[in-house]
Amino acid sequence: MKVLLADDERTITVTLSDTLKSKGHTVRLAYDGLTALKFIDAEPFDSVLLDIKMPGMDGLDVLARIKDKKPDLPVVIITGYGTVETAVDALKRGAYDYVQKPFYNEEILLILERIDKYRSIKDEYKKIREEIDKSPFYMNMVGKSARMIEVYQLIENIAPSDCSVLIEGESGTGKELVADAVHNKSRRKDAALVKFSCQSVPETLIEANLFGHEKGAFTDARNQLVGRFELADKGTIFVDDIDDMPSAVQMKFLRVLQERTLERIGSTQTIKVDIRAVAATKKNLLACVKEGSFLEDLFYRLNVITIKLPPLRERIEDIPLLVEHFIRKYAKGRSYQAGTDLLEAACSYRWPGNVRELENAVSRAIVLVPPGRDGTLQKKHLMESTDTQQPVTVKGSPTLEEFLEQQEREYLQRLYLVTKGDKNEMSRILEVSRKTLWEKLKKYGIES
Repeated sequence: MKVLLADDERTITVTLSDTLKSKGHTVRLAYDGLTALKFIDAEPFDSVLLDIKMPGMDGLDVLARIKDKKPDLPVVIITGYGTVETAVDALKRGAYDYVQKPFYNEEILLILERIDKYRSIKDEYKKIREEIDKSPFYMNMVGKSARMIEVYQLIENIAPSDCSVLIEGESGTGKELVADAVHNKSRRKDAALVKFSCQSVPETLIEANLFGHEKGAFTDARNQLVGRFELADKGTIFVDDIDDMPSAVQMKFLRVLQERTLERIGSTQTIKVDIRAVAATKKNLLACVKEGSFLEDLFYRLNVITIKLPPLRERIEDIPLLVEHFIRKYAKGRSYQAGTDLLEAACSYRWPGNVRELENAVSRAIVLVPPGRDGTLQKKHLMESTDTQQPVTVKGSPTLEEFLEQQEREYLQRLYLVTKGDKNEMSRILEVSRKTLWEKLKKYGIES
């Protein structure tokens, strides 16, 4: 990292620059504010260490000039003892962090490490943003809204690992597409992605489908069946609608995740499996745990990372993109465009079935246009139910407590990824005790 160190105290500049160089950083020294600004104009820097008290120009004025020229350049303020108010003022003006004199050089090194992580995440976000600007697609998902870009970034962060993933979202939000993306971005992408929905199979057959059975294991077991877990060996298993999984099967699923072994129904032979588990739920699984319908240990095993998909009513800006995408998908060579009244209706409707319902509605609208005619799809071609539905409102939104908990969980998940699970660093950033941090991580199932 290239660092500009601006401080008029020679003792600090010499010792700190030596420490920084020993850790591989490149350091440029400035002993007053005007010189620091000249260097900023002439050279690229990754971060600035800026003393508040310097000859020629006050550090806060230098900070303001830097933020005008290069608003994304991280600036760490160095303050004297007892000037916390000044440091807080600097943070309000855009400083990344501050340290008080006297300080340990290791403090600076830790801050620079955080800046490096911050830069890498920001670069990754910029890369995703650029890709989305070129095309509304990300791994077959359509959307450019901030909520969806957060989802894409989280997928990029967690896909290379082998951690279990829980995808939360209402019906029709695209949970299966997220599972596809996690698998296809992972090191297991060349192996199988095996999918299973607990909702689409009778409850009595879920266990046999997942674990397999031997011939004659029960009345209808006329042949041996290899279960989905075995088929997913070396790859990924995606279990959709896991909230519909029977309790007895939940216990067996937990064992697979803990021991990486299973037995087919009617067999005593232990089979080893190497799988990554991705599960999806249309319900709040933590609430299911509290009411006793879902196994707590299984929840924490699955909920290492949670990807929460927003409902369509919370990303209205993506609706025109989705409408255009589905028009192209179902037009079959004919030329169509969405009329303004159709888009207004689509953006004001709540879409309880989310993206799936919107797709069906656009498909229906195209069918309703008389054969042999091309033209504009209008509101009257959209699903009739949209005419009688109320526009999007806050009705049905989470309570304040639920919203705050959701924000806290998402922030902790991001911080866990950024710090790579470093509890000391997380505690320091959050300004909470290790005990409080541990309780919060356990509460949200962020760490098993």
